Amino acid sequence: MTGYNTCSLLSCATDDDRSWDMEDYAGPVAKWCPGCGDHAVLTAVERLLEAEQLPPERTMFVSGIGCSSRFPHYLRTYGFHGLHGRALPVATGIRLRRPDLHVFVVMGDGDCCSIGAGHWIHTTRYNPKMVALMLDNGVYGLTKNQTSPTSPRGLASYTQPRGAYLPALNPLTATLGVTNASFVAQTGDWLPAHLLATLRAAYHHHGFAFVRILQRCPQYTDDLFKEAMRNPDLIELLVHPDGVNVPELESLYKNQRPHDPSNLHEARRLAEPDGKIRLGVFYRNEDLPVYEEVRNVPVPAATEKLALLNTELDRYAV
Repeated sequence: MTGYNTCSLLSCATDDDRSWDMEDYAGPVAKWCPGCGDHAVLTAVERLLEAEQLPPERTMFVSGIGCSSRFPHYLRTYGFHGLHGRALPVATGIRLRRPDLHVFVVMGDGDCCSIGAGHWIHTTRYNPKMVALMLDNGVYGLTKNQTSPTSPRGLASYTQPRGAYLPALNPLTATLGVTNASFVAQTGDWLPAHLLATLRAAYHHHGFAFVRILQRCPQYTDDLFKEAMRNPDLIELLVHPDGVNVPELESLYKNQRPHDPSNLHEARRLAEPDGKIRLGVFYRNEDLPVYEEVRNVPVPAATEKLALLNTELDRYAV
């Protein structure tokens, strides 16, 4: 273990001989409820960082507000804990100015699909290279049990005690319906091997990789995925050489559907609810415009920045 423990994030140079293990990325002990699916996602992310050997000083996690959005606090990388629903525009700005960084966004179902819905749609269309993790437990957990956009119809909460009035929003079909969507996948927090394989596929995608993670909330939606966890027949794995293949799951999950992720029409059809929980890569297309490449903004030198700043300040001189 070298590098990270002997230099600061601001001063450490990137040396070819440095290496990191999971402990180098782990921050303080996560303060989520025992049994929360966020713990599994955090572990998978740490395993991803180790597997890809991402330098901590060149790795950025951006979040909004919610249980899942505490993510940056629990990693020894750079992090930005922003406003509710605003993680994606912050992350897009980071990509424009610092395309050398590895950018990850962590959102909850409310953070992404409610107050952040407009940013979610337009970031999908802009297609910047980053990984967006939407941790979907079907409820507002941090504020103690309110109906979220993805709450199943009939699910009781403090805001809708007689049950959610409307059918749940489908993040998969919504994302697949946006122009320039380039990567859409789904996985579950109770399948660590599949979760890690999906994260690695998303990380290597050249564009905006949207990953919906079905996630357990032990306090308010404990039953949401319990039947799927107990009965493997309810799960259907999407398999393809250009998707996610996890050989160690083949003996347990017999329902495996060959699906070519380049087929957008089929991806939209498979994303529609029909009683099966489908996990894998629904769509992948690396031939689409990437925002920071088509909108290349040259970074000015320090002297030029100072001159521009002085010019702007002179406008307000009295």
